[in-house]
Amino acid sequence: MTPSRPRPALLALAYLAFVSLGLPDAVLGLAWPSLRDTFSLPQVGMGAILAASAVAYFVSGMLAGRLMQALNVGLLLAASTGLVALGLAGYATAPFFLLFLVAACFAGFGSGGIDSALNTYAAEHFGPRHMSWLHAAYSIGATLGPVLMTWLLARGAGWRSGYAVIGVVLATLAVIFVVMRKQWDGGPTGAAEGESRPATVRPAASAWQALRRPRVQLQSLIFFFYTGVEVTAGQWSYTVLKEGRGLSTAEAGTWTSFYWGSLFVGRVLSGFIVERLGPVRMLRLSTGLAVVGALLFTIPAVPPPVGLGLLGLALAPIFPALMSETPRRVGKDVAAHAVGFQVSAGTLGVAALPSAAGFVAEKLGVAVVASQLLGYTVVLLVLHGLLTVSADRPPASGGEARA
Repeated sequence: MTPSRPRPALLALAYLAFVSLGLPDAVLGLAWPSLRDTFSLPQVGMGAILAASAVAYFVSGMLAGRLMQALNVGLLLAASTGLVALGLAGYATAPFFLLFLVAACFAGFGSGGIDSALNTYAAEHFGPRHMSWLHAAYSIGATLGPVLMTWLLARGAGWRSGYAVIGVVLATLAVIFVVMRKQWDGGPTGAAEGESRPATVRPAASAWQALRRPRVQLQSLIFFFYTGVEVTAGQWSYTVLKEGRGLSTAEAGTWTSFYWGSLFVGRVLSGFIVERLGPVRMLRLSTGLAVVGALLFTIPAVPPPVGLGLLGLALAPIFPALMSETPRRVGKDVAAHAVGFQVSAGTLGVAALPSAAGFVAEKLGVAVVASQLLGYTVVLLVLHGLLTVSADRPPASGGEARA
């Protein structure tokens, strides 16, 4: 069934929410060398930050189905954005690293709420084209964050200033979402006269029933590796280029922002072609090209924007296409739970794979991180091949709707 055309105000809110989700996500890699000096941390210290945020993100994702049953999407979005803003304020002011980790938990829990609610709602109502463009909006935020942090660092303002500015932006957005929270009522086109319909997607099956389905498990594993690849590239490319290959702060920051920008460009372009090419073909092409981009990044003689740019373009369609296909592949009765599990698995990937890269960097040097990233992309390619075979079989529940 083709989704109805969403109301402009609702679409604007959704796009704004995805921008807000991306703003703080990509700046840790830029802030890390300065942050590490401030708190006298080893390279593996980044893993502690990512782990604290990911645990909270994971819990938020696991609770997503219940939260969407209990709250209006607009209220959940406003509260979650406020939590992220509170976490960023903690980043900007924490005098001790332990308090910084506490702030990471607030930011992680809020981000998980935004991510799960928006992806579930969009997968049900907006279709693959808008799903691609919504994640392009995320990439706008993920691009603007590093640009802002690079600009401030290059002028000696310090990493705390970057987090403070982004925190103010998120707090402002939280107020906007509170004021406009009722825009989500009645679904994407509004309720008919006299009809009261909740905007949330209410799962018919339990979380345990959803988790037992093999395809839910496989998709969650793919999200684990996908987000690990995306964040390892985004958070470690700056350190690899600056400390491993001797680039200046401005150059390393520029190419890191270029990577996030290529994700944005790729998602905009994929929105125009995904419905013609088909999500499955696009995913096959994307996972293959991701391996090529990661391979090019491992070769120091290849200019950084070539490998990072291709990697970003290749990764761009994967997350939105997989999310858009979730209700069809796992069944609408468990889609809300499945999206939450996928978000949670993704946050584990954010914590585990970049942290593993930090461990390797500490032992063998930051240059090895690029090779580790290549290995992650190969695993992602293999897992998607397994998912494609699995997708040829019908969902486990006979009552599920299929495209």
